[in-house]
Amino acid sequence: MSDPTGIADSSNGLGKVEIEDLTITFKLPGGEPLDAVKNVDLILEPGSFTALIGPSGCGKSTILNAIAGFVPISGGTIRIDQDMVTGINPEVGVVFQQYALFPWFTAIGNVEFALKRLQLPKAERRDRAIEALREVGLEDRARTFPGQLSGGMKQRVALARTFASEPKVLLMDEPFGALDAQTRVAMQELLLRVWDMHRATVLFVTHDVDEALLLSDWAHVMSAGPGRIVESIDVDTPRPRKVDEVTEDFLNNRNRIMRLLRPGESGDSAE
Repeated sequence: MSDPTGIADSSNGLGKVEIEDLTITFKLPGGEPLDAVKNVDLILEPGSFTALIGPSGCGKSTILNAIAGFVPISGGTIRIDQDMVTGINPEVGVVFQQYALFPWFTAIGNVEFALKRLQLPKAERRDRAIEALREVGLEDRARTFPGQLSGGMKQRVALARTFASEPKVLLMDEPFGALDAQTRVAMQELLLRVWDMHRATVLFVTHDVDEALLLSDWAHVMSAGPGRIVESIDVDTPRPRKVDEVTEDFLNNRNRIMRLLRPGESGDSAE
């Protein structure tokens, strides 16, 4: 696949994810096999922003967890910069819907703790943590504990913690799904600003069609389980993008995805 963004420098080979013929099978309680994902091919070019969208249970999160090294694969390959994924990779960052913050650390303490694995000098860890919180607009809450923060602020700390590590690849599993509509919009705009500064390769799992089209360069639509990609949509809306700007292309892509997500439209049942 060619560079889908037109903006990333794929020649540096940083953060390129290649998935070939991926199959992931789980065993049911009775021992019967269940294919969660089957024969998936996907390439994420360096610096691109890719969305995976599909019905519940289609394997979106399973693919994300496999790239992260959390889930073993049953067939096919996953490579990051030509290296086979065989376990957890320190150059891959993950943001989940649950914030996963340590309640006994302050905001800056949570970010600094995540940087310890990089074995940086203490002063550098502190500087990077402060800068990361500044990027998400929370420098004035650095000494605040998670229990004193709103849901949106907690997710901003989670973003700061992840971007501070400067991952090549950033995996996001419905990170804004638990937020109210207004906060979710603010977080989407914030994510685009921070991502534009770092340009990690992003895979973003979502149920929200509008969110996928706002954020991504490519939106890959998955079928019901066993999950497979039924269509890939090139989202060529110029950046920077705004939530309140709806173009004709946006509406056409939205209608196209919505049709694919209806039961039977992609040749699969959404049950």
